Amino acid sequence: MKRFALIVGSLAAGLVLLVLIVRGVGFNPGPTRPGMWLTGELVTEPLSDWSSLARSPGLTSIQTRNWFLPSLAHSVMIGRFHYKDRLYVASGYPAGIELPNGRHWNRNVLVDPHVRIGIDGKLYDRTLVYVTDPTEREELLKAFGQTFWSPGFYLHLWRVAPLE
Repeated sequence: MKRFALIVGSLAAGLVLLVLIVRGVGFNPGPTRPGMWLTGELVTEPLSDWSSLARSPGLTSIQTRNWFLPSLAHSVMIGRFHYKDRLYVASGYPAGIELPNGRHWNRNVLVDPHVRIGIDGKLYDRTLVYVTDPTEREELLKAFGQTFWSPGFYLHLWRVAPLE
């Protein structure tokens, strides 16, 4: 029994140590795998016009807080759109899958909309607002084209807003 307790205690301590190390150095997502904490330079000044980043070909990542354990970060690479000086992020869903059942980060954002967005090594703390206005949604889909989506495919759109 003592040996079992020692093994379980060692595993728990090792897991805590691993999480602390990952928290310290970050663990950015890759094109095909999620990550944890994003690394980069935190931008604290307000940014209301995202058009300067529209020409940036770099990758975009988003860090959310896990709905089941908010102190644990979850990050993924996402698509972004710039429209009328605003920044939008998208999440595509195949036919038959309802929001948030297909994407872990979508479930996290519905629980806590505060996110950290990583663009070209810069980090921005922001809030995501789900686009519910049909006019705004139609304008975005017209601006970026909806012809490349397959039948039944639904594109969920989120507007990036300042922290609340």
